[in-house]
Amino acid sequence: MLAVPAQPGEAIDRKAIAGMLMKLFDHWQLSTEEQLDALGFATSNRAVLARYRRGEAISGSRDTLERAGHLLGIHKNLRLLFPHDRDLAYRWIKTRNLAFDNRSPIEVIREFGFAGLLMVLAYLDRARGQ
Repeated sequence: MLAVPAQPGEAIDRKAIAGMLMKLFDHWQLSTEEQLDALGFATSNRAVLARYRRGEAISGSRDTLERAGHLLGIHKNLRLLFPHDRDLAYRWIKTRNLAFDNRSPIEVIREFGFAGLLMVLAYLDRARGQ
């Protein structure tokens, strides 16, 4: 989901990504454990979120960057699906959904990990007709 650099020498702005994710997590009102699970980190690794909040760059690992891209893709889809209701777009991630067996999307992400991220993103892509 993150834009692949156009030129071999170009780099993605990992500091900007960390900042966007921290802001998104605040809007979604995710607990520390939910944030860590969504990024694929151990729930005991609270220090990583503190570093990101201080403006440090997000990890350059492929897994972390892909998770970040999918989380930002979920956010983009929600903003496109609910352009006139920002509150709904932000609370959707924690709202139970019959499509997920009455679990919230964040519960699906926590339960299924990376596959859960893909499930939620695919659901939103279908809702948008993609």
